[in-house]
Amino acid sequence: MPHGGSAGTARVTAGGPHLPPLMRCLAGQGWKTVTAGPADLAVEATGDGYEAAFDGEGHWFASLAELTGWAGQAAARRPQGLRPAETRAVSEALAGVSALGPYFAVSTDPAEEADPAWRPLTALHADLGALRAWTGHVGRRLGTGETRVAASILFQGLAARLWSPVVGAVALRGVLPDLAPAHVHWRPTASGPLPLWTARPAGWEVTGPGRVAELVYRNVMTELLEPVARAVQEITPISPRLLWGNAASALAGTLTTIARERPDLAPRAAALSRELLALGVLEGTGDLAEPAPGRHFFVRRSCCLYYRLPGGGKCGDCVLLPHEIRHDQWARAPRQDGAAP
Repeated sequence: MPHGGSAGTARVTAGGPHLPPLMRCLAGQGWKTVTAGPADLAVEATGDGYEAAFDGEGHWFASLAELTGWAGQAAARRPQGLRPAETRAVSEALAGVSALGPYFAVSTDPAEEADPAWRPLTALHADLGALRAWTGHVGRRLGTGETRVAASILFQGLAARLWSPVVGAVALRGVLPDLAPAHVHWRPTASGPLPLWTARPAGWEVTGPGRVAELVYRNVMTELLEPVARAVQEITPISPRLLWGNAASALAGTLTTIARERPDLAPRAAALSRELLALGVLEGTGDLAEPAPGRHFFVRRSCCLYYRLPGGGKCGDCVLLPHEIRHDQWARAPRQDGAAP
């Protein structure tokens, strides 16, 4: 194996006696070891093992021997557009993007740990009783007794809550926060966006365009929204196609907010959104149009059921909206911004 740091830079986090052997292990596999700063590989001694982050993937090893073998294999690879971000960089990105609105905010304040109301994101789909209670609360707030309608609106709001900080941080700082279900927490709220908090801000610095959409999709859709969708379907009959349309619509809503609040970030956010809408279960959920520069509209191929609420109507991206009304909205948008039609 190569020596002298030819494999790249490894950032090591360990306390007391764990640091020297860990650094020797990685140096022996060709890694240049540091304790701070940019790095291709990040390794942390957790007390019961070792966590490693490399090329958009997280790994856990029970022993130093297991880590050594893997580090040797990783030394022969080169990261493709992503490297593990320092905690400070992720915290700063989340703080910066929170200025775009409450849906973009994720707290990283360690003092929040004292609040027993926080629950891991995994509880959103693992506790069906809590999901039923939350759906019932949403239904009462919206004035509907139809569980599937309340569940649809709940799911779309949750999707917007999860897309926003991730897409926003990528567009704003080139940092992809990792909303790991085990490390990110939520707590109940009477109204408004679901509060989110993480005690371990982690993520990736985007150094190239290659795999960003893939990782965002995996984190938000595969790890978070798809398990919640399966849980929602256990408590009420609802079409998965409708839920995926809700997720796509929420993503488009995130783009709309970013474009309105920070027009300079819109091109990067739009490019990422288009890539995401071509992946997995989001593919075929609708079309993202840009009838005027910087003005994005989504036309979905399903309905979120909002029209079934008391006083509800058809959303701007609804499949049921007449063609003429939709195009009239598009024509008015540039004039409302003070631009030429």
